[in-house]
Amino acid sequence: MSERRPAIALLVAPSTSAGVLYGLYDVLFSAGAVFQDMTMGTPGTESLDVRIVSMDGKPFRCLGNVLVEPHNSIADLGPIDAVVICDMYSPILDAPRQAYAAFSPWLNRLHVAGVLLTSACSGALVLAEAGLLDGHEVASHWAYADLFAREYPRAQLMRDSILCRSAEADGIVTAGGVTAWHELALYLIARFCGTSAARETAKVHLLSGHEGGQLFFASANRSITASDKIIARCQEWIALHYEEANPVQRMVEIAGLNTRTFARRFRSATGKSPIDYVQHVRIEEAKQMLETTADPIDDLSILVGYLDPAAFRRTFRKLAGTTPAEYRRRFSNIVPSS
Repeated sequence: MSERRPAIALLVAPSTSAGVLYGLYDVLFSAGAVFQDMTMGTPGTESLDVRIVSMDGKPFRCLGNVLVEPHNSIADLGPIDAVVICDMYSPILDAPRQAYAAFSPWLNRLHVAGVLLTSACSGALVLAEAGLLDGHEVASHWAYADLFAREYPRAQLMRDSILCRSAEADGIVTAGGVTAWHELALYLIARFCGTSAARETAKVHLLSGHEGGQLFFASANRSITASDKIIARCQEWIALHYEEANPVQRMVEIAGLNTRTFARRFRSATGKSPIDYVQHVRIEEAKQMLETTADPIDDLSILVGYLDPAAFRRTFRKLAGTTPAEYRRRFSNIVPSS
């Protein structure tokens, strides 16, 4: 009688993207089998039992109208060692209060039973809704930073994290935005099959790490608040006048409020202090200039409101996770020339 292979369930829903689901499935399913075939000419044996799982187990179409045929429903899954909650798209302004509530009891039972629970990208919202991220650091897509801060304050979203293992002792591992599932897949292979198998799988699929973190790719949330018309007017003003001197004082004047009241209402509406918001707007504008022009960096710093180039570089590195020069090198030629 053969030994049971470690079983990993990929939890999916109609809001899951096919790229994440089938990418994870291909990489995990290939562990132990494909590298031997590519180096010795004889297929090996799959090391993992990988199953696609949904609420009811019935076929459905995910994002992009791609057909998904689950192997199991959550009710008939049987023994498993780990769950990967695939990305489940949710708007950045709304918590999925009801969308995935039915998963919560099941996930909590698995957690109590010691099953490893992991997520990719927006799948972390499902864990957050189940209350399983309370008191923990978490990785998810950078775009959900404000949503986490507002709706799940007991979880700490690490905006730059690619693979967050700080809650591993509690059976929780989370991966950041979209292609961070690469790191999650290799982590799972290393955990259940050994580091050698993970290295071999990385070679097969040409997988390398996101060593620069997520900040390299992140963009600021520029949505205009609908809850406070006065603050919304200030947001609209700063979007066009970010380069002006003393922009916070100008917004205070536009709002017609005292400084303390303005700061309180601005943070309540946007999740950021006025000066932090201004810095994010300025750096986003600088990113676009770096991507599309060859102007000297010191000149760009003045155009976005920083008279001191050194202060601009410090702020840019803080918010973008890299230098302006490296950012330009990476993104100005994102499409390789022929």
